[in-house]
Amino acid sequence: MSHDHDDRPQLTAVQAAAVLNPPAGRNGGDLVVESLQGLGATTVFGLPGQHALGMFDALRRSSLRYVGLRVENNAGFAADAYGRVTGEAAPLLLSTGPGALTSLAALQEAAAASAPVLAISSQIPSAGLGGGRHGYLHELRDQQASVRDIVKSVHTVRTASQIPSAIAAAWESALTAPHGPVWVEIPQDVLLAETTLPVVSAMDATPRELYPRPELTIAAAHLLSNAERPVIIAGGGVVRSDASGKLRALAEKIDAPVVTTFGGKGAFPWEHPLSLRSWLEDRHTTDFLEDADVLLVVGSGLGELSSNYHTFRPRGRVIQIEADAGKLESNHPALGIHSDAREALADLLEAVERREDPDAAERVRTVLEKVRVRIEAQDLTLEQQVLAAVREALPDAAPSFWDMTILAYWAWSAFDARRPNTMHSAQGAGGLGYGFPAAIGAAAADPTKPVLAVSGDGGAMYSIAELATARQYDLPLTWLIVDDGGYGILREYMTGAFGETTGTELARPDFVALAESFGVPAVRTGPESLAADLSKALAAPGPSVVVLPALLRMFEPTHL
Repeated sequence: MSHDHDDRPQLTAVQAAAVLNPPAGRNGGDLVVESLQGLGATTVFGLPGQHALGMFDALRRSSLRYVGLRVENNAGFAADAYGRVTGEAAPLLLSTGPGALTSLAALQEAAAASAPVLAISSQIPSAGLGGGRHGYLHELRDQQASVRDIVKSVHTVRTASQIPSAIAAAWESALTAPHGPVWVEIPQDVLLAETTLPVVSAMDATPRELYPRPELTIAAAHLLSNAERPVIIAGGGVVRSDASGKLRALAEKIDAPVVTTFGGKGAFPWEHPLSLRSWLEDRHTTDFLEDADVLLVVGSGLGELSSNYHTFRPRGRVIQIEADAGKLESNHPALGIHSDAREALADLLEAVERREDPDAAERVRTVLEKVRVRIEAQDLTLEQQVLAAVREALPDAAPSFWDMTILAYWAWSAFDARRPNTMHSAQGAGGLGYGFPAAIGAAAADPTKPVLAVSGDGGAMYSIAELATARQYDLPLTWLIVDDGGYGILREYMTGAFGETTGTELARPDFVALAESFGVPAVRTGPESLAADLSKALAAPGPSVVVLPALLRMFEPTHL
């Protein structure tokens, strides 16, 4: 194989001198940060640790902005949110052993939500690798084994010259559909050893595009064009691939009602005549979906929450567009199309024939009215009032991050996200503690917009230390803590299942006084004053806390 020498990069005399005489005092850590800069990264998250100090020292010599959190899991949640809102790979710098392991719950959420996180962890010195029991600090027999089931790909470094290639390969993996977390591992001695390698310049790590196969597009277009009652389920893949415009155009071209999954919030306009909104935990919606003769599922695996706890039984043909090949037909037989949602929707939009259904909007209104009547029969005025207050206070373009708490469970079904990629929650993996550290990541990504975090008192205690982070970086975010004295949703589950609770009731601090001790302004509010207090907090610069003492209840499930 021959190369055209004219294609090689031509260096100026100054550039050549810089390559041949790299600055002194650089180490493996410098190759890490230079690689990240060459790939276009601007912000990194993390927490220093003994084995990782080579990376952190190198940050001083770089233009990268470092946002340091107080717990590795929270740093992972912040990187997850940064990746979601920017669509860029978010670097997460971790230390060996306990530091690496503490990030795993956050990486599980990133994997479930397809958030591009580039975790770079140190390792024990090279001499200790290979499974021997040498007794190094933080030593694990096989650190990679702890992460391999969670991340998309693992990239191992053993010499300094391998660092740029490993990071570039990981970057490409993280940003290839479906997005997700990836893992790079570098021994302590490699990070600390002085290097005479040239400074890393711009690198190419272009993600692979995932296009639909044309014969599948033709088959899907034929089914949709000739359907009598087509319906679309739009999942998180529509949001991740920035395909909401294509989704709307397709729905309008074939007059198909659209329901968005909890991960797909904002993918379709809430007030659109074809919008079934997000009432997936409702039997009226489930019945409507089952009655479709052709059901187009875009960017969803139809998992537990998206299938009304696996009670959904489609009777018509299912077309499933999904970037994660493992999710194709994993729950229902379908015409499975392995593709990025944006590419598949673009091709479908060209291939389908226009069909008109003058009754579609009326059928949607009928379902939504049945849902409204069902909810209103349950005396849940307080819950609806609180959710409406949050919606009133939150600017349309402001992102919100919701922990696993009753108000979030309401929001999945009943909150109008208004814009794509603005409402995020931990419903992918379902772990506690996501909301506030994720809001930190979003605020770091775009400090021109206020950011809202929503937690219960139980979930808030997972990330209370990050009040110091929010204050240190003076980030524009407001934390709404709904204080009901325990794990509210578990209280409901246990009461329903067993008639009484165990382990759900919690002692907790005075959240207002605690926030103020961090130098963060805080206010205690009530349902009537919530909208005004939240609006004021969101409009103020820097971090703030709003505490709402309230005992909220869930609406009755329909899947039991």
